[in-house]
Amino acid sequence: MSSDPGLSRLWSAVSAAVAMTTGLAVEYVFATLTGAAPQATLVAVLLGAITAMMGSMALSGTAVWPKVRTAALFPVAMGLGMTLGIAVAPHTDLMLAVFVVVMFAAVFVRRFGIPFFFYGFMVWMGYFFAAFLHATLGGLPAMLLAVVIASAWVLLLSLTVLRGNPGRTLARTRRAFGARARAVVRLCAELLEAGPGEQLTRRIHAAQARLAESALMIEAWSAEVPVLPGAVSAAAIRRTTMDAQLAIDLLVTACAQPVPERDLATRAARVLDLFAHKNYAAARQAAETLLARAGTSPIRLVAVAVTDYLDVVRRADRDGLADTGEFEPAVTIAMGALPGSAAAAGDVEPRGRAWNPLRRLDFTTRQAVQVAVAGGLAIVLGRLLSEQRYYWAVIAAFVAFTGTATRSEVFLKSVNRVVGTLVGLGAGIALAHLTAGHPAAVLAVIVGSMFCGFYLQRLSYAYMIFFVTIMVSQLYSVLNEFSAGLLVLRLEETAIGAAVGVGVGLVLTPLSTRDTVRTTERALAGTLGELLAATADRIDGRAGDLDAQVRVLDNNLRQLRLVAAPLVAAVPWGGGSRTTRHRLTLAASLAQHTHRLVAVLRRGRANDRSLAGPARALADVATAVAEPGSDPTIPLGLAEAALTQHCSPADEPLLIELIHLRKLLHEFATGDEPARLPEPAAPCVTEISGHVHGPAGAPVPGATLTLVDAVGRQTARATSATDGAFTLQAPRAGSYVLITAAAHHAPAAATVPVCGGRGVVQDIWLAATRTQTPPARRHCHRRDVRLR
Repeated sequence: MSSDPGLSRLWSAVSAAVAMTTGLAVEYVFATLTGAAPQATLVAVLLGAITAMMGSMALSGTAVWPKVRTAALFPVAMGLGMTLGIAVAPHTDLMLAVFVVVMFAAVFVRRFGIPFFFYGFMVWMGYFFAAFLHATLGGLPAMLLAVVIASAWVLLLSLTVLRGNPGRTLARTRRAFGARARAVVRLCAELLEAGPGEQLTRRIHAAQARLAESALMIEAWSAEVPVLPGAVSAAAIRRTTMDAQLAIDLLVTACAQPVPERDLATRAARVLDLFAHKNYAAARQAAETLLARAGTSPIRLVAVAVTDYLDVVRRADRDGLADTGEFEPAVTIAMGALPGSAAAAGDVEPRGRAWNPLRRLDFTTRQAVQVAVAGGLAIVLGRLLSEQRYYWAVIAAFVAFTGTATRSEVFLKSVNRVVGTLVGLGAGIALAHLTAGHPAAVLAVIVGSMFCGFYLQRLSYAYMIFFVTIMVSQLYSVLNEFSAGLLVLRLEETAIGAAVGVGVGLVLTPLSTRDTVRTTERALAGTLGELLAATADRIDGRAGDLDAQVRVLDNNLRQLRLVAAPLVAAVPWGGGSRTTRHRLTLAASLAQHTHRLVAVLRRGRANDRSLAGPARALADVATAVAEPGSDPTIPLGLAEAALTQHCSPADEPLLIELIHLRKLLHEFATGDEPARLPEPAAPCVTEISGHVHGPAGAPVPGATLTLVDAVGRQTARATSATDGAFTLQAPRAGSYVLITAAAHHAPAAATVPVCGGRGVVQDIWLAATRTQTPPARRHCHRRDVRLR
């Protein structure tokens, strides 16, 4: 479950395999009952299987009527493609020209939403079937009927046995979050036992990235309706997930610090080992014991992090989750997964000359033009190799621009397709010989290959093509057309199509991976600026929900990792992989220290309002980095000045995180490490001044004023002048109590909030002391005294 949060990959693979297998069976039974010819039966079975397979992906939602509306247009899309294919099939040149137009339209309609992504594929597939199988107008009704049957069948499946349950998916995703959190804990235990190392540090950072991905998937699934049982709200789940993630971040920070006491490190590793094995009761007891023994050692933070996480688990399990307000997800689910790189590349301007009109087109239209050009070239070059099988080159060129955004992604997907075909060729030949003459074995291999291809597709496209090649080998074996030479020809045509796709991606309005990375970095910096500005408001005492903005920042970091992945991998023009990896590390560190900053505020440890200024200055730096062409030098200088004028002790947690963020932002903006911050030029004191007044407003001279801090320590003392004026010096920001005493006046105490660096005016009004009239005394006369 940890490797597949929510089991979404497994569910997608099962749905595709079940829909394809049962759709094939339904079409076969119907064709047999109606007495269809073998050729017509084969066409119906193939159309039904493909329609059911694509329908299982298109109908992955939960609402009934959107599924019905989407499925109702499957026959329309397939019928349109088949009608066009039949109309132009007799004229080869016209058929090929229309094929290019159909490829353009199939990509162009993606702008209208996810259903049109599948409609475009169905139009393309319907045209392919009709044109290349030389279908006739008389056979069109039977083909349309097969599509209608398959559409109705997959709709029925999606509303019954294959209907997704977002509530269960959310619960599984939350369990996967816990499993990934324990994986981080396990690595932290290893770090405590073995000591720091570059490889282990990278593994911990990768595990943290997977944990953040799980948190974003929880965020996305929480927005699905209906997903939340009872009174549990999406905002409450976000808050709980955030608390747990912050506890894990604190744990990683604690384990990364040097621990001279090896005995304490060993004890902490045992605590983490109990945690990693879900022995939470023993882990809590051991953590409390460790906390009592650690004293001031950095290892005490390990115990604090463990208890914080277990407190979150206990609250969620026992007390439930209270509603914490409105909820707007930072990211949404797309076809059962988080959005791909196209979501980040939509606004990136492509490379090319200024006069090139294609540069002014939007992302989808540009990609449609690229597909049309690549498809046309693949037809020309593929036919030079084979007049009958050139469509394999066309398919490779078409698919190269599906699910990709930048030229590096096109290159990697094309290479993966060729590699998958090459490796699958050998496996396909071997299995074809083993299953020859055994229809049940052939069917099992086809269904198993489809399942494995869909399940492993998100890990690597090469895996899917490997299993698709095996499936194609089995199909040709059934059709009695299988030969090793045919599979080799498929490999050659695939290589031609892949090369064409790469060439078009590089030459025709290429979308630079580095440009996309820079745009995503600016988006991350902009979100960071908004979050730091909101943090400054929180320090100043204004309410605000930081959790949603933290999730947006996490999603920006995920998108940055996604679009930068080809540069980290080995591509011909990706020589800056070390630089890219370093900038990814900087971005991850910015997000991590922002998490810590929010954690400090969540624990209520931000008592110095003078740090709101530095936080706003850093927000200005991040905003400057986010704006193209702006110079962050001046904001960086102002941020440095603000951080030298604070009124907090050096060990103030909020100050420590702001200093870290200043260093990281400086390097992120300029590429150079900043100089060390100078010490504050003057003692960090705040003047408290005012006048002491009597009941009628007259000044009270000689009054004694004592300033006491939050823990009861006297920090300053003064005496009012003849005009009642006084001046005191508060050593740092915080809340103080000012006690005033004067003769013939009642003492007074006033709470004085001090925001470091800004003078405070506090006038004191004293009430007069009440004089009590003594009771009347009786005069004692001697004659009144009688002795008895």
